Amino acid sequence: MPRKRTLVTAGVLGAIIASLAIGQSKLSASLAGQAVMAPYFEVDPLWPKPLPNGWLLGMTIGVGVDARDHVFIVHRGAETLNARTEGGYPLVGPCCSAAPPVLEFDPEGNLVNSWGGPGEGYTWPTSNHGIAIDHMNNVWIGGNGSPDTTGKAGWDSHVLKFTHDGKFIKQIGVPGRRADSKSMDSFGRVAKIAFDAKANEAYFADGYGNRRVAVVDMTTGAIKRIWGAYGNVPSDSNFGNYNPDAPLIPQFRTPVHCADPSNDGLVYVCDRVNNRLQVFKTTGEFVKEVRVAPLTRGDGAVWDVAFSRDPEQKYLYMADGKNERVYVMDRNSLQILTAFGDGGRQPGQFFAVHSIATDSKGNIFTTETYEGKRLQRFVYKGIRPVSKKDQGAPWPGKM
Repeated sequence: MPRKRTLVTAGVLGAIIASLAIGQSKLSASLAGQAVMAPYFEVDPLWPKPLPNGWLLGMTIGVGVDARDHVFIVHRGAETLNARTEGGYPLVGPCCSAAPPVLEFDPEGNLVNSWGGPGEGYTWPTSNHGIAIDHMNNVWIGGNGSPDTTGKAGWDSHVLKFTHDGKFIKQIGVPGRRADSKSMDSFGRVAKIAFDAKANEAYFADGYGNRRVAVVDMTTGAIKRIWGAYGNVPSDSNFGNYNPDAPLIPQFRTPVHCADPSNDGLVYVCDRVNNRLQVFKTTGEFVKEVRVAPLTRGDGAVWDVAFSRDPEQKYLYMADGKNERVYVMDRNSLQILTAFGDGGRQPGQFFAVHSIATDSKGNIFTTETYEGKRLQRFVYKGIRPVSKKDQGAPWPGKM
């Protein structure tokens, strides 16, 4: 009897252990299946408020946010709505005219200032491209014009720096220079400017003619260092059109569309038509890359990035103007957590979403080029479980 009792006890113990193992396995599977958490946004269909004076936007090509959460855009109204007329911006009909190139909106969406265009002492870009506000509240504007793209004389091989209210400060580079990715005194149609305030450095995504990142002293405008893809010496070699089945090329293709430094000493570079985001140290040393929608041809998928506003900048937001969406990514792993947006004209949809920025509250602002011609705001609603990889238009009350 004692021996039989021992066998029974051993059997019960074995069953308990097996049950615990199964339970642990189910728990692990349950945890593995838990939803990913990510920032969630809703489009604000009433932001910004209507423009005064019958003003219309042209291709809305850049967006930046200042320390007061005022949103700046730069657009191409005078270029894309009609030819410039004597004495002001052109009429396109009895109702309407192009708004000045630079518009400033307060957090409520009111237009509070407008300025820009040709002036004394500087050359306004033949095709403005990108706007950024530095830690001193100065406004920087690039340009991507060339005779073959605008039909006008001159190359946009320079960047302009203005005060917050549009008074000219400095012209960096030499207007009219042809692109040269090794030049140390001018640029090649700069797509975007971003800043490292602690180092007093500006990062130029340089750009539509050149194939490089250029780091510039914010005070003097002198170029301090340059690099190409993978940290290589930049080259102007033509590698032909992007082919998703071909090996990755060792240089950027034009346009190099963003070069944004993060708080922890990394730089995120949009190699737009190669459908890849490359990450570097601020010295230009290559760290890693991720391919995004690699089958995308034409305009490419990697148009612009912005960081979440938490101290760690945990999330990265990427505008994909060809596929008409914004990706929400984990910045450390570069994993796409979810995406919002879709092609269309309604709020929360896009036509060529071009540039992206965030304010101190975590809201996202986007601009659209080509026939999109608008600014949208997406209100941050906190961190939520991801219900769909592709959310579509994030209308209010959808979740």
